[in-house]
Amino acid sequence: MTDRHVLDFTRLTERELEVLLLLASGEQNRWVARRLGIAERTVRAHTTSIVRKLNLKSRFEAALVSNLYADDIRGVRV
Repeated sequence: MTDRHVLDFTRLTERELEVLLLLASGEQNRWVARRLGIAERTVRAHTTSIVRKLNLKSRFEAALVSNLYADDIRGVRV
């Protein structure tokens, strides 16, 4: 991620935003899945989509973004 990288959280679905916020906890996908009441495989799919839509390199980078921009992410939610 560069300084010029623009993070457009509006491209994410409501569920992707929820997953993204929980990634900041550093917990495993299994915990995120239990917390949201969805399958672990679904968490992996959402995480892949988040990384792709935000043009990130990894789940780890998504977790960092979530931690740094939590207020912005929450602001997107309706």
